[in-house]
Amino acid sequence: MVMLIALFAGVIFGLGLIVGGMTNPAKVLAFLDISGDWDPSLTFVMLGAITIGFFAFKTAAKQSRSLLGLPMQLPASHLVDRKLVIGALLFGVGWGLAGFCPGPAVASILVGGAAVWIFVASMLAGMALHTLAVRRGWL
Repeated sequence: MVMLIALFAGVIFGLGLIVGGMTNPAKVLAFLDISGDWDPSLTFVMLGAITIGFFAFKTAAKQSRSLLGLPMQLPASHLVDRKLVIGALLFGVGWGLAGFCPGPAVASILVGGAAVWIFVASMLAGMALHTLAVRRGWL
């Protein structure tokens, strides 16, 4: 049942990304181009997501278990450290170069063509490299 609900939530999330235009790299890059032909439309998508997420996290923080009875797992640290800043910078650079971030890339994998497959393969390779670096104590 947990896996079925996770699948349903993922499908709803993916559909939201598609409807919101987040799976269109040209639209994302136009949103990020604040000094050129800026497209502010994704601002509303992000503000909606931030608003819903804010209230969802506030509600979840008051719970010890999820609606499915599983332990609630929220980030324990609120510290902004070097790793967080570097990770955010890398994420932003990748987003700006490719026009994709992980969620929209996965949502686009069946219809996005070769660029999406290259992005997802690179993302998975980066995740594997990070896991290796952490296990070896490099990070």
